[in-house]
Amino acid sequence: MDYNYEQTSEVEALDSIYFGDMAVIETKPFHKFSIPIKSEGFDDGEGLACHLVFTYTSKYPDELPIIEIDNEENFDNIVDKEELLTHLAEQGKENLGMVMVFTLVSAGQEWLNETWDKVKKEREERILAKQKADEEAELKRFEGTRVTVESFLAWRKQFEIDMGIPAKREREAKDKNKLTGRELFLQDTTLNESDLKFLDDGDAVKVDESLFQNLDDLELTDEDDGDYEPSQSGSDSD
Repeated sequence: MDYNYEQTSEVEALDSIYFGDMAVIETKPFHKFSIPIKSEGFDDGEGLACHLVFTYTSKYPDELPIIEIDNEENFDNIVDKEELLTHLAEQGKENLGMVMVFTLVSAGQEWLNETWDKVKKEREERILAKQKADEEAELKRFEGTRVTVESFLAWRKQFEIDMGIPAKREREAKDKNKLTGRELFLQDTTLNESDLKFLDDGDAVKVDESLFQNLDDLELTDEDDGDYEPSQSGSDSD
């Protein structure tokens, strides 16, 4: 293969295709030139752009040309140019043995477009995510915190502790163990039943009559008489 002829012919063809944009940097010992590429939207103020710089080798196109990236636009924190170089090298290997610069430029152009589309999509997703988060935050501001059974029980437990309710319940439980006599009487029915039992057994009480004297042998004084009246006693003496 006549490498010099292949290289010279390709440079002439590229200059015709990219007339006005292609810039020849060197011609000896081998051609070195740059071709700009850009993504859609770059002319409108957004997008990606750079210059692909190609340098032929002595055995190009049986060897890959040396590829460099220069004058990157908007690559910062968005595009890793090493990824672009790797992509171009893979495309070049598939075209060894034939002139390939036009193919590589087209592949670089497409890669920038795809990368920029991803960037735009990610930006839109972040914007939508922020809007959704703001809307949810606004709804929560009006709705308050959603209450579940678990969250309510936890809140009630803490509330009762803060209000001293458990301690109050404990005191009340102790106070209940100290019943009044009336409360004991009302709660313990055996006390009531014992009185009734005593009344029922009244007829069974035995009286020892020997403890009493014969009422007929007793001498009763006037004072002992229940009908005695002092005035009557004085009138009789008169």
